[in-house]
Amino acid sequence: MGRHLSSIAPVAILAATLAVPASAETLRDALAKAYHDNPTITGARAQQRANDENVPIAKAAGRPGVSATGSLNDNLVRTGNSFTTPARIAQLGVTLNVPVYSGGAVRNSIRAAETRVEAGQASLRGTEATTFTNVVAAYNNVLRDEAIVGLNAQNVKVLETNLTAARDRFQVGDLTRTDVAQSEARLSLARAQLQTAQANLISSRENYVALVGTAPGTLEPPPPLPHLPDSPDSAVEVALSQNPTLLAAQRQRDATRYDVKVAQASRLPTVGIGVGENATSYLGSLGAGTGLGVGQNGSSTSIGVNLRVPIFQGGLPAAQIRQAQANRSQAIENATAAERQVIADTRSSFAIWRSALEVIQSSEAAVNANRLSLEGVRAENSVGNRTILDILNAEQELLNSQVTLVTARRDAYVAGFALLAAMGRAEARDLGLDGGPLYNPADNYNAVKGRFLDYGTGAAPVPIAPTTAKVAPQNATVTRPLGPEFDTPVDRNAPLTTGEHAPNR
Repeated sequence: MGRHLSSIAPVAILAATLAVPASAETLRDALAKAYHDNPTITGARAQQRANDENVPIAKAAGRPGVSATGSLNDNLVRTGNSFTTPARIAQLGVTLNVPVYSGGAVRNSIRAAETRVEAGQASLRGTEATTFTNVVAAYNNVLRDEAIVGLNAQNVKVLETNLTAARDRFQVGDLTRTDVAQSEARLSLARAQLQTAQANLISSRENYVALVGTAPGTLEPPPPLPHLPDSPDSAVEVALSQNPTLLAAQRQRDATRYDVKVAQASRLPTVGIGVGENATSYLGSLGAGTGLGVGQNGSSTSIGVNLRVPIFQGGLPAAQIRQAQANRSQAIENATAAERQVIADTRSSFAIWRSALEVIQSSEAAVNANRLSLEGVRAENSVGNRTILDILNAEQELLNSQVTLVTARRDAYVAGFALLAAMGRAEARDLGLDGGPLYNPADNYNAVKGRFLDYGTGAAPVPIAPTTAKVAPQNATVTRPLGPEFDTPVDRNAPLTTGEHAPNR
């Protein structure tokens, strides 16, 4: 256990890793914006606040209740005298009911609600982690697609230069029309690939806007992730104890135990104490016309014990118990399903992460090899040992390996972060996000769990997440230059040979 955990960086390391200062927008900036303004997160917080209210709702059933009743009646038709059927009666009553025993229904309802609050808080953490993973993916998608646009734009320039050189050599008889046609076809294909890459970049930027709420500017490369687990078993071990989605499912399962007890309480007696104060006024109609001075007002005070013993309820309690038991069975299976999914997600993220690391190494070697190959093919073409098609193929192979490298770097980072999220190590408290204090769902719960006044209300709902309607449509502008490792030198001085030494004749 200790060895496994030692391979995983603590919370402070992840926070410090993301806290890399930069002049451009950083991944930490994007995560902070999403944390405060993403509607999925803000909506989940509102849902949890609603869930918190189930606790005072459950407690209300065990608290005393006070009610008042009043009536005013005129007897339009009377068959007796004014003493037995007065013409008008006004009544006012106040009753206090104090529940004493409810068979455990109230107690277990409160426990169920409290357990579901815990489940909701864990679910909120899971929502935050999922959103963060999506933001990390969106951030890296923009970087990847911007690099791919740059690579394809660079390839178009290379092929344009190649086509110009091919046409010049064709004019002097050094190349054939077929060579020129091959260059033209490859350039047309490259321009189509550039258009596709630009469309993908626009799509990635729009998805970024949807998640973060603002347009991506010049994005800094993401900082290295902290130390990740050295094996899928160590990752799963942590995930089974800290994954918020799994914890939420387990707490939902635990809550159903109390639901069964609540249903069982419907077959037990209930006891309550009632205190009543009643006032009656006949408004001068009692003994009217008799000439007797009769008091027109009266009052009474009563106190009593109310006992309710259910004997037969038409099968309702048994049906409710069976229903609660079935719901508990479902919750148990849901917890097992959540555990399976967490294990699968953790192992899958680990495998994708390790595979992407291997692809990165292979792609880096391929880029270097293809760059040397292109230089060699160009040199051999200058002495007549290679054709134009060989050059075009070498350039395409270099481009393909560069795109594969960019994609693998994105995949490795996203899979690594997803692995941390599956392990419960990629939440707000782990990331050390700036922008104000972190949202603590326990604050609202502690504020409402003991409230008992009927007229206390919360603040009126107002939008929190801003609209993106006024964010300008995104474009495919490349904001960052390609690194030197992705530079493809343009052969601007393609040597010309005479017709008799032309390699393609």
